[in-house]
Amino acid sequence: MKVGEVDLHTHSIASDGKLSPADVVRKAAELGVTVLSLCDHDSVDGIAEAIAAARSFPQLTFIPGVELSTDVPHGEVHILGYFIDYTDAGLLARLETLRDSRIGRARKMVEKLRKLGINIEWKRVQEIAGSGAVGRPHVAQAMLEKGYLASFQEAFVKYIGRDGPAYVEREKITPVEAVELVVEVNGLPVMAHPLTAGDLEPMVGELKAAGLVGLEAYYDACPAEGVKRLVNLAREHNLIATGGSDFHGIDYSAETMLGGSCVPVESAEQLIALAKQRNLKK
Repeated sequence: MKVGEVDLHTHSIASDGKLSPADVVRKAAELGVTVLSLCDHDSVDGIAEAIAAARSFPQLTFIPGVELSTDVPHGEVHILGYFIDYTDAGLLARLETLRDSRIGRARKMVEKLRKLGINIEWKRVQEIAGSGAVGRPHVAQAMLEKGYLASFQEAFVKYIGRDGPAYVEREKITPVEAVELVVEVNGLPVMAHPLTAGDLEPMVGELKAAGLVGLEAYYDACPAEGVKRLVNLAREHNLIATGGSDFHGIDYSAETMLGGSCVPVESAEQLIALAKQRNLKK
């Protein structure tokens, strides 16, 4: 495998992506990706479909995953779970609770936007989300459709980003609880886009004690000096430096394409080796 063939962070319509799980797999295979993970937000509903689609591409190794949003005082911490038992009843119940909180949050965002003179319909946000977990990208798409935005990203910069006037918090679990949940369902927990976490180094130590096995170091929003820092931090804590595109398929002109984060093959090899060592499912 070559650099560019590994993508350990993608999304589908099972959460806030635009492509079906099968289409994510097909597009990744067409682009030459040979190790792929689907990590929808608080949802594993697309995993079975992705696994079935991956059978048509013997050159592609598919890793079932999930992305859990967590609650911290300052910053954002997301935990990726790889090789999880996506059929575990306890996990499914916990994810359903987290998704339900997304619905209430999105409705409140629509209400806040209306007070700001931005009138989008809640029904349209639901239509855009379809059967997936409702998220901020669906609100942003509804705003874009009605001409309130010049670009998709403008929604987050001006309105529904963490410091925006229409931002709403939702129910979340702590980073330690997210790591422990992944471990409970026989998965490998990795911190996603760590530079959004605020006070990073003490948190890494705390999460490592809870079972963290990796840090996402290779991702598009991370500058070269950031990559170096995260790779070194991972090495210091004996963690795997992973990475991925965080592909949603919503705006190809603005987001990293599948396989576009230059994740070293060693990242995937180390993750797969650890999974085999722990006899985890693939």
